[in-house]
Amino acid sequence: MSGPVPGTPSLLRAINDRAALQALLERGPLTRPEIGQLTGLSKPTASQLLARLQEAGLVVLDGVREGLPGRTAEVYRINPAAAYAGALDVTPGRIEARVADLTGTVVGSYTLATPRRPQGELVERLAAALDGTRPPGPLRRVVIGVQAAVDPTTGRLGYATAKDMPGWHIPDLVPTLSRGLGVPVDVENNVNLVAMAEQAHGAAHGNPDFVLLWADEGIGSALVLGGRMHRGATGGAGEVGYMPTPGAPTAREAGRLANHGYTALTGGAAVLKLLRSYGVRGGDFRQAVANAVRAAEGRGKRADDARAGLRDVAARLAVGLAAITAVVDPGLIVLTGGVVLPGGETLRELVEHELHALTVPSPRVRLSSVEGNPVLAGALDLALATVRDEVFGSTVPS
Repeated sequence: MSGPVPGTPSLLRAINDRAALQALLERGPLTRPEIGQLTGLSKPTASQLLARLQEAGLVVLDGVREGLPGRTAEVYRINPAAAYAGALDVTPGRIEARVADLTGTVVGSYTLATPRRPQGELVERLAAALDGTRPPGPLRRVVIGVQAAVDPTTGRLGYATAKDMPGWHIPDLVPTLSRGLGVPVDVENNVNLVAMAEQAHGAAHGNPDFVLLWADEGIGSALVLGGRMHRGATGGAGEVGYMPTPGAPTAREAGRLANHGYTALTGGAAVLKLLRSYGVRGGDFRQAVANAVRAAEGRGKRADDARAGLRDVAARLAVGLAAITAVVDPGLIVLTGGVVLPGGETLRELVEHELHALTVPSPRVRLSSVEGNPVLAGALDLALATVRDEVFGSTVPS
């Protein structure tokens, strides 16, 4: 028999080790008495635990703390170099990479520009992006965010054309990338990763049931039910950009992966065209939304037209959100992406008002609060969670 048996000393040691490591992660450097107090362990057991974790290379001394009752206390912390995790955010125009140590501290970042028709193999491009971060040690796990989804039944990338994701439509995608990069790899939908970041330390923190809507050039969503990401049978749960929507062409007329459905009604190009019809200008849809909000704060016909244009945008977004709400009944909807964030609270309030006019439940609507690149943040969170699960169990005897 391999592995610890329930109730055996080795299992209890593993539980105590994880509790101590988690306390060090959450609270920072701690003394032995503090670790004992937080974990409920006796002084001898806490001493044995720290010796075991030091021998495994997971904990290191961090000096001494003076001025406390009794003798000077040694301070311990997580060894940041015990493991490293990597994250990649892949878009048609660039690959953004980030590496963090075991504590979550970012130790390297790099952006690799990629032309529309990139040269070289896919693995070479991904490796170049990771190498650009100059990681201090070997990576234990890499999570890659893509504008698509891996179908678990086929192992292939779905919900994106070869033109959108050149080089990605290969059999056994994840095992192929893992072998090529020499590190275990997970490939995750980029909107799902944004939702993970919001759930961990953003607008959705503490909410077990929520929907995140990514409204940008394209439209996508993520569904978190009972605290867990719902991916669906083919990995495409949340691909609402293809959802049939009143007033938009369907897949029958436009083609399965063409511009139709919810995206044709509320994607960046549609929003820019709509706002221009109300006299709002802008070089792109993000600028047009921001200009509409500024104009709406004024007076006169220009302000009236801008307000009407924003209400129209909100109404279009609300139609799709109402369909999602009717099926999922989330307690919260988080809005993000270039269509909604430039609109700020003005557009958020309009969307919430329009949504509640269409639905029986009235979910709260919030704007995303994760700063920087939320795709990378979610990918790094996922990679670190997996690495910590592996590393924190490394002291358990077989």
